[in-house]
Amino acid sequence: MIEVDVRGLSCPMPLVETKKALDSGPDNLTVLADSGTAKANVVAMLRDSGYDVTVDESAEGYSIKATRA
Repeated sequence: MIEVDVRGLSCPMPLVETKKALDSGPDNLTVLADSGTAKANVVAMLRDSGYDVTVDESAEGYSIKATRA
């Protein structure tokens, strides 16, 4: 599993870092984000890329878990 930590980054960098991780074709991916905008954009990109996505919210931000559909 690949984990991408994009906390503290402003858009479009969360998308750029997530795209880099997707380029290796992982079956599972976790993205850690700390803004609602980054969460929404990353979730949309992962779904458009064919992944099933779940989001867990905590005090530290969002844990976006993606599994290849």
